[in-house]
Parts: sequence; C-alpha cells; structure tokens
Amino acid sequence: MKLLGIDTSNYTTSVAALDTESGVLLQKKQLLPVEPGKGGLRQSDAVFHHVRQLPALFEALAAESDVTAQPDAVGVSTAPRSAEGSYMPCFLSGLTAARLLAASHRVPLHGTSHQMGHLLAALYSAGCMHWLREKTAFLAFHVSGGTTDCVLCRPDEAAVLQIEPVAESLDLKAGQAIDRVGLMLGLQFPCGPALERLAMQSDSKAAMRVTLRDGCCSLSGLQNQCQTMHAKGVPAADIARYALNSVAAVLKAMTADAAQRCGQHAVLYAGGVLSDRLIQEQLAAMPTESAFAEPDFSCDNAAGVALYAALKEGQLCRF
Repeated sequence: MKLLGIDTSNYTTSVAALDTESGVLLQKKQLLPVEPGKGGLRQSDAVFHHVRQLPALFEALAAESDVTAQPDAVGVSTAPRSAEGSYMPCFLSGLTAARLLAASHRVPLHGTSHQMGHLLAALYSAGCMHWLREKTAFLAFHVSGGTTDCVLCRPDEAAVLQIEPVAESLDLKAGQAIDRVGLMLGLQFPCGPALERLAMQSDSKAAMRVTLRDGCCSLSGLQNQCQTMHAKGVPAADIARYALNSVAAVLKAMTADAAQRCGQHAVLYAGGVLSDRLIQEQLAAMPTESAFAEPDFSCDNAAGVALYAALKEGQLCRF
C-alpha cells in the first residue's frame, strides 16, 4: 500500500511517502524562515510560508518516489495536540493540500494531530511498533517549542492510540525556554542544535531545583535564572549547559512521577527537544524502559502522519 503524509507545523513544512510493500519511508522537510534575532513567526506568516514551500517539497518527493503518482490514502495533521479544542491556523495549509490530493486521486483522507505524528514516528524509528501490535500501554513525552506534555498512550484499533494527558508545563514549554536562552546568548532561532553545541564546551553539572505540582512542571524560572547568570558574566557555555541540564532534570522528575502514578515503566520520548544528546543521556540512565526517536524522526515530520494513514488502512502487520 502507498501512503502520503503532510504536516505543516508551526516551524516546519514536511511531506512523506510510505510504501508498505517495499518498507521505504521517505520524507522531505524545510524549516520556515525566521528573521535573525526573532523568536518566532506570526501564524499568518507561517501559513504563507507553508503554501510557498509545499509545492517544491512535493516535487522533490515525487522525484524519488512513485507513491505521489497514485497513493492509496493520504494522511495529514490537522491540529497540534490530540485534545479537544486544539487548533492552529498553520495546519490549514497542509489540510488544504491533503484534501485536494485525496479528492483528485479519489482515496481516503485520514486526519490526525501533530502530536500523534510525533509519537508514531518515534515508535517507528525506535523499533517499537510492536508495542502497538502487542497492545502495550506506555507513557510518552512530546517535548518541543509548543508542548512539554506527558501522556498515557493505549493502543486502540480504531483510534491507533488513545492519548490521555498526564502532566504538562504550567508556563513556558521546554523548547520555548531553550530558544529564549539561546537568543539571549546570540544564537539563531530555532536555537536547540546551536545551544547543544555550545553546552558541550562545558562540563558543568549545575541545574535548577525541580518542583512539580501534581506532576506538572514550571520552566519560567529557568529563563530568569539564565538571565541572572548572563548578567553576572557567567560563560555562555556554562549557561547553555545549565539550561539543558535543567530541562533534563525536569523531564526526569516528571518521568519518575508519572511512572509511579500510572504504574507504567515503558516510556517513549519524542519531539525536537528530545533529539538533544545531552538530555537523552540523562533520561536513558533512569531505571525505566526508555525509547527515543532517531534525530530525523524526532523533529517535526510528516513520516508519523503517513504511518497513521497506513495504520488506519489496516497495515499494522507490515511494521
């Protein structure tokens, strides 16, 4: 079976082609342009850039895959999270393209959330699709610029995954905190990769003290503490390391709390923030069964959305 996936997140345009017979999964993606020194985009600008970038990405995908010529179904992300009322205008760009493709090819259209795409891409790249086949419930973290969510996932034949909120950030999201610290240090948005490279120049073990409220975290204090360190002349590498150590400490505390409350010890980590190796190393050392998305499947992608379409078409046995 041949599936197309489309994801137009807040900062990445992404398309994917999946052939379940050959097992080939290809994707093409492009970050949205953000002016130097700026910390993000208005939604109207994001929609504009997605519309501009989608045709070229489809052309590049078509040059490498025949899935685009005659897909059997199309998957698309329609909202940020798998929760009622979740909405961002940028997803209308992908939905419009997906509806046109599905209608012109007369094939099913399967809409899901950006969060679902992240979780499925993480399961796939971590070699854990058997969790779905075996109906294994698991905890999952979706950590990015827009979310710092811990959810309980239960495989479901109709819904693919039933996603139940467990905990979240009560203020800043982890990606937001990382970007704000990075911008303060003169890095280009999105700042995650550059902040990681800077942090690797330091061997500091310092991190913020973590306090949870019903399993939920607060990250606004991290930005304030980094600003204070910067004003005192603390080296940029030490500030970067402190920021990433602190995010890791928060996620470790949330993981331990959620595992105890939910009785689950298998944990999946997904989202752009969790492609950071320094954070991964600290989480992997915990006494839980941990699975991490590969870097290309950790950041925003349409691969998970194509996988969702395949699973909705009854292709679970192919993975």
